[in-house]
Amino acid sequence: MKCPFCKEDRDKVIDSRSSDAGRVIRRRRQCLVCKRRFTTYERAGEGFKLYVIKKDKSRVPYERDKIISGLQKACYKRPVSPEQIQQIADKVEEDILRKFDKEVASVFIGQSVMKHLRTVDKVAYIRFASVYRDFKDAGELIEEVSRVIHNAEPLEQLKLFDE
Repeated sequence: MKCPFCKEDRDKVIDSRSSDAGRVIRRRRQCLVCKRRFTTYERAGEGFKLYVIKKDKSRVPYERDKIISGLQKACYKRPVSPEQIQQIADKVEEDILRKFDKEVASVFIGQSVMKHLRTVDKVAYIRFASVYRDFKDAGELIEEVSRVIHNAEPLEQLKLFDE
């Protein structure tokens, strides 16, 4: 690896970490000549392709950005940080890579997003579910909302008086 500062190819690796759901290795390096530090990222070649089988049976290449875009729309003006959105996307990718090699159904992706989003924000979950499940009428939406309400953890009740 050539140093981006002095262009010498003598360096040592100081730290290595996995990132992007284990698909990228981040290495922190130090040049042995000029002593400056720099970071490199090692990524697997593009030989590995994952395809998504859509509801109409067509196949499209998997794109993480589509999951993030859907999450951002569902979490708009909700108390969900960009880091939480990235974490949900990471968990969904881990679910996918744990069970599938080359093709994954869009239904599985949607269910995985909903499973992880539900634990973060119930309103964002309902928003995502309303688009993903394509509710036919308000009754279906109300049923889903009531399921979320009934499965929600009870709020801790405050005591009126000190004991």
